Amino acid sequence: MDALKSKYLEGIMAAGDESTLEDLRVAAVGKKGEISLKMRELGKMTPEERQVAGPALNALKDEVNSAIAGKKTALADAALNERLQSEWIDVSLSGRPRRQGTIHPISQVTDEVVAIFASLGFGVAEGPQIENDHYNFDALNIAPEHPARQEHDTFYMHRAADDDRPPHVLRTHTSPVQIRHMEKHGAPCRIICPGRVYRADYDQTHTPMFHQYEGLCIDKGISMANLKWTLEEFCRAFFEVDDVELRFRASHFPFTEPSAEVDIRCSWDKGQLKIGEGDDWMEILGSGMVHPKVLQAGGIDPNEWQGFAFGMGIDRIAMLKYGIPDLRAFFDSDLRWLRHYGFASLDMPNLHGGISR
Repeated sequence: MDALKSKYLEGIMAAGDESTLEDLRVAAVGKKGEISLKMRELGKMTPEERQVAGPALNALKDEVNSAIAGKKTALADAALNERLQSEWIDVSLSGRPRRQGTIHPISQVTDEVVAIFASLGFGVAEGPQIENDHYNFDALNIAPEHPARQEHDTFYMHRAADDDRPPHVLRTHTSPVQIRHMEKHGAPCRIICPGRVYRADYDQTHTPMFHQYEGLCIDKGISMANLKWTLEEFCRAFFEVDDVELRFRASHFPFTEPSAEVDIRCSWDKGQLKIGEGDDWMEILGSGMVHPKVLQAGGIDPNEWQGFAFGMGIDRIAMLKYGIPDLRAFFDSDLRWLRHYGFASLDMPNLHGGISR
């Protein structure tokens, strides 16, 4: 045993790499190693011999394993020191030029909308993009024969022919979030619901997936006057003009009564849009007082509470504000386009520092 001890401990000390160390380990304590074979001979010894040889062999095996572990750590430390000596950086050198990423206009405008409505006391609510038929249509007072429920307008999820559960759709608006919020939190409430929505349409001003936000305010004594003031304050802050003039035109939406399309005064000067001045009008959103049936669907008593709702396309107002001519470019993943229309990543919109910098 003394000879084995000297042989392997000296070999371990002299090993210059982990490959040599592994060979020594296998030769000593591997399945067919010399120390392992000696331990198998214990069964042939007398009990008196085994009492002497057994502890000595176990001690030898532990000593060899400890020496191997220590040498492996020493080799790793030596390799690290050598790497640190060869891979050094002169921190006094000038930095390499690096391109900064930019924020997509959709993300920027969403943050702008959230910042403006937060200043007006509105929170942000979110909901699932795959909705069932109840939340997307029924609870919003949309009749079964309404064109929006047809497959040429709405993306329905596939289901088996014998599946009698309510169908699921890719939500066509963020209004279902309002129903879910009313069910969970009741009244009063003041929220906006930004997010992706889906409709079967595709051209220069429409895409199958786009972004919109909808607002909901429910309380006692709410009227169209409150709606008008809220929209005027938003347009004034978003378009960054002192004077805005809105025009309400009677319209029809199943989920509001009365309903109104909202136009904003503007002008076109050499192809450039100017908000708040001129003789032209441009439609920017739909709005109205929440229909009593919608309040009931959300678990709110329409005899006690009332409120207003409105909806606007985020992509559309981004195009208007920042002069983006084609909606489809938002989804082309063109880095040149993003560098041109994108925003600095650290410039967060706020009312004090400026909504768009």
